[in-house]
Amino acid sequence: MKQLKNFKRNAINTVFIYTLLLSIIIIISSCGSNQKTDDTKDATDNNNTAEKRDEQFLVDAAGINLEEIKLSQLAQQNSMAPDVKEMAKMMETEHTTCLNDLKALAEKKSITIPTSITKEGEDAYQKLMNISGTEFDKKYCDMMVDGHKNAISEFEKTSTDSNDPDIRTWASETLPALRKHLDHALNCQKNCTKM
Repeated sequence: MKQLKNFKRNAINTVFIYTLLLSIIIIISSCGSNQKTDDTKDATDNNNTAEKRDEQFLVDAAGINLEEIKLSQLAQQNSMAPDVKEMAKMMETEHTTCLNDLKALAEKKSITIPTSITKEGEDAYQKLMNISGTEFDKKYCDMMVDGHKNAISEFEKTSTDSNDPDIRTWASETLPALRKHLDHALNCQKNCTKM
């Protein structure tokens, strides 16, 4: 009888220990699988965020090009300074080429980009429309300097940070032209301050 009680007690202890171990294993396993699910969710969220950043960059780049083209067309008509007119013609031509390259890239990536100037671009255009003479030339040059500094900063960031190699390459290959435009704008801006 005593052996039977010891046997039952040992059996109950053994079952208890096995149940406890099994519970611990299940808890540990479920924590691990939740971690994997969380990791997968984080990776998906990061990919979606990176895709959204790339998409926004292309949208912003289109806006930049459309604004530069429209402002430069106006400058060719209203500028008083030959070097500003020459810069405006170069800006229109090169930003049109850049926009066409961007359209092809956006189409390849199935990203819709704007086809008309942004509200901020329209506001800048209206400001230029309301001035003339040397004041026009100075304001246009100031806009070109500021716009190209901002664009260069955005393109530099994308050329290193984008997860998409095509977008990264396009941004990187566009930077030399933007830097050249900034140099022209700075020279014209300096000449305008002498007027």
